This record gives sequence, C-alpha cells and structure tokens, in this order.
Amino acid sequence: MIEKQILTKLIYSEEYLRKTLPFLKEEYFTGRQDKLLFKLINEYVKKYNSNPTLPALAIDASNLSGIGDDEYKDLVTELETFDDIEIETQWLVDQTEKFCQDKAIYNAIMSSIQIMDGKSKSQDKGSIPQILSDALAVSFDTHIGHDFLENYDDRYDFYHRQETRIPFDLEYFNRITKGGIPNKTLNVALAGTGVGKSLFMCHCAAANLSAGHNVLYITLEMSEEKIAERIDANLLNVTVDELSILPKEAYEKKIQRIQEKTTGKLIIKEYPTASAGANHFRYLLNELNLKRSFVPDIIYIDYLNICISSRLKFGSNVNSYSYIKSIAEELRGLAVEYNVPIVSATQTTRSGYTNTDLGLEDTSESFGLPATADLMFALISSEELEDLGQLMVKQLKNRYNSPTSYRKFVIGVDRPKMRLYNVEQTAQDDVIDDSDSKKNNTDKKFDKSVFDGFT
Repeated sequence: MIEKQILTKLIYSEEYLRKTLPFLKEEYFTGRQDKLLFKLINEYVKKYNSNPTLPALAIDASNLSGIGDDEYKDLVTELETFDDIEIETQWLVDQTEKFCQDKAIYNAIMSSIQIMDGKSKSQDKGSIPQILSDALAVSFDTHIGHDFLENYDDRYDFYHRQETRIPFDLEYFNRITKGGIPNKTLNVALAGTGVGKSLFMCHCAAANLSAGHNVLYITLEMSEEKIAERIDANLLNVTVDELSILPKEAYEKKIQRIQEKTTGKLIIKEYPTASAGANHFRYLLNELNLKRSFVPDIIYIDYLNICISSRLKFGSNVNSYSYIKSIAEELRGLAVEYNVPIVSATQTTRSGYTNTDLGLEDTSESFGLPATADLMFALISSEELEDLGQLMVKQLKNRYNSPTSYRKFVIGVDRPKMRLYNVEQTAQDDVIDDSDSKKNNTDKKFDKSVFDGFT
C-alpha cells in the first residue's frame, strides 16, 4: 500500500517529489510493476525536471525494452488507478523515510547472506560491516544549503561557539591548534624511524588521562605491555629501566595516586601488524561501550601505515597511494562517526629520514594522506637537538589555524621517562621569527575600538 502511495505522490506532488526522489531507489520496491513505474518516473524527472503525467508515462512504458504486451497492458491499467489522493505531504515524507530505512536494512541483510554463502563475486566478508553501516545510515537530509544573507544569525553563532577540544599539555601545540584538537578530525605526526612517533602519542595519551579524559590507544606495532610501560614511565616519573626494579608496594602507591587524581580511563588494545582497520576499530568501540561502558574522548592509532583498508585489498591492482589514502579516509570517517579526534602517525620516505627540514613531499607511500588529514606536523631530530634534549616540530598542514603561525618550534624530550615538556622561551628564539611571533601573539588583547564608527 505504501509503495502505491509513494508512486502516486511522485506524480501529483512537486513538493513531495523534491523531498523524497533523491533518496528513493528502484531496489526498494517489491513488485516488478512498481519497479518499472519508479524507473519511468525517475527517468522522466531526470530528463524534464518536472512531475510526469500519466499519458507521458504510458507512452514511455510502450518504449520499454524487455516487457511483453500483457505486461504493458497491466502497467497501463495500474497507471489508470492512480488518483490525486488527499494525504498530508509531511506525514507521507516521514513514512517514506521509514520505508527507505526498512528496505535498505532488509536488502543489506540479504546481500550479507549472499556474501556469507559465497554467492557474491565482487564482495567478500570484510565488506559486510560497511554494507550494514551504510544501510543504517539511510535518512532524509532536508538541509539544502546555507543562505548567506538570510542565515547570518546562524553564522554569527557559529563564529562565537566554543568548540569542544582536547587540549595538549604542550604550550605551542595549543597555540597552533587554538586550544587543542577538535572532535571529528584526523591528526597525523610525520617522523622517521626512532625519532619519537610512539613517544609523542604515549605522552599525549598520558596527559589526556591525567586531565580526566577517556583514552583508547590502539597499537599495531608494539605490544600492549610495551605501550603501557612507556605510559607508566611517563606518569610515574621514573625511567623505563627503573620500572623493572621498582618494588611492587611503591609501584602500587604511585598508581593509586594517579587513580585518585583522574576520572578518566585508558584502554590499550593490540592488533597484529597489518591485520586491522576501521571496521575492526568500529567493532572494538561498540564492544567497549557494551561490555565496559567505555566511550573514548580521543583515540590514538599507532600507526596509520600498518592498518588495513576495509574497502580495498592491497595487491597488484591497488597502488600504495590509493591504499594509504583509503585507510586515512576510513579513519577520518570513523572519527566523524564516533565524534572523537583520532591521532596517528606515518613514516618519512628514505630521503626524509636524513632530512632536517621535512615537508609534505617526505610522506612515505601516499601523498593522499596529507590531503585527508586535518592537522599534520613533522617531528624532527638531529645530533644537535639530541644533545639539547629537544625535538623540532614543523607544521605541514593545519585546518585549525594558519600554518604560518609558529611554523617551527621546539619541545623538550626526556626519552628515558618517555616525556615531552615545554622549553624556555629562549630556546624558541632561534626557531621562531620575531615578526612571526609578534604578528601571531595569542596573548594580545582584542581592541574593540578598531570598530568605532561602524554602524
């Protein structure tokens, strides 16, 4: 019954047509006649951009290939029963949305069964979670754009809205991100082997935990115990070597002091290298929520290049550019879906390993990664910086702030304790230009008098 009402309203109501046709699919209709009628209506609207008439549909039906005389007569007879019935348009739009959602889920389940039975030649079992996720995401988006002149109030509120961010405990990272990294973003550190990608993420995870945030740390490189060891050294203020000789009683007291100070939780989950991707992480998030009531405020993935894509199978027909870009897009999609920031890392190229002035071109395997990331920065080390106990940070891409603001700065590093820290301002003087720091002084008070005289 609902299918006939949908088809009828598509013919007689332009308002209903505009609101629903973009979301309707031929596969949602059950009977062959209904499928054919929807196909005729859809093709007519695409060609003429208006509601079809019954005579026009009858003529178009006569030109359809693959239908016999009897089927054509039945189709015309069906069209003759269509009448402009009085139905509240918004009510039918709501019912149509529910119809599309139910049909999408049903079709997804049937497709998944076919895949499980080995009857699909184009898809494997790894695509089932995405098929189901896409079906569950079906909805009518009624927003058709921002009217620049009419919607200025909404725009003004947006400009002054305080966005939820996860702050760093490192001053200059907060400066370049305007107070921390926002939700629904992908943030990537670029560094060579042994420079400090995992050290950076472990330090930030420890700082987030201390600040009361729930943290999920996913590792595909080191074991859960090794990551926990680094975070222990950071939080307990002892070296990694001292952990092995620390008496259990002293260790327990230090952990208890941390428990008393924070309301957050830290979960570390290990996957074998190159064995997990966005779909596995999605399953993990759902399991943690269900079994431990744990919802992370931020996710660390160590590291992006050794994840797998849920959409592409790496092989002779897929190059590294497409594959790594696909991984990045899936992880950013995961961040948007779960409303959290994701922090990960990537390797430099071979030439970038010895380069003390890294650029986006030094990203290994795929330039598609920096194209997808919201924030990308390089961690740079040299013999001179090692002697000073410092790492240089260079902004490569920044959607939160101007990347020319503090393009380069240094942070202190205590490798035995797996800690990063703010250095004295004098250590920044040789790195940050005077003109740059003055131009981007975040402590400068806003002078409202500059707008005097404006009405």
